[in-house]
Amino acid sequence: MKKLYEYICKGETFLIKVFLVFFVALVFIAAATRYAGYPINWSVDMAVCLFAWCTFLGGDVAFRNNKLMNVEFLVSKLPVKNRNVIELINLFIILIFLMALIGYGAKLSYTTRFRAFQGIPWFSYTWVTISVPIGSMLMVITTILKIRGKLLMMR
Repeated sequence: MKKLYEYICKGETFLIKVFLVFFVALVFIAAATRYAGYPINWSVDMAVCLFAWCTFLGGDVAFRNNKLMNVEFLVSKLPVKNRNVIELINLFIILIFLMALIGYGAKLSYTTRFRAFQGIPWFSYTWVTISVPIGSMLMVITTILKIRGKLLMMR
């Protein structure tokens, strides 16, 4: 199971890199062609899709590697035991929020299944909104692993 999670993490990081390169290239090409008088109508729609996926997948990678911004001014002044308890409570709050994102994101993805992009009529908007529950599911796994690690450390 641990090997599978490592492959998922590597695949997630690879996807982010690929999407980011395509996103930047697409925006650059779209700006150049617009300046030349030949705009690419679907470029903004595809950029939105790639940006959404990079955001939610990147959020999981940043969370897993403890690279998210945090303010620990007050917490760092507490004893280690109290600090661990507060971090554990914080992780449970994050878990509840992510569960809500999965539920509401799945509902949103379902309701947008017939909505299409203006520039790409054959491309469903669900491909953008499904990034919310999928990214949140990956963050739930990360959160559960962090909770487990914190509980083992507190023993």
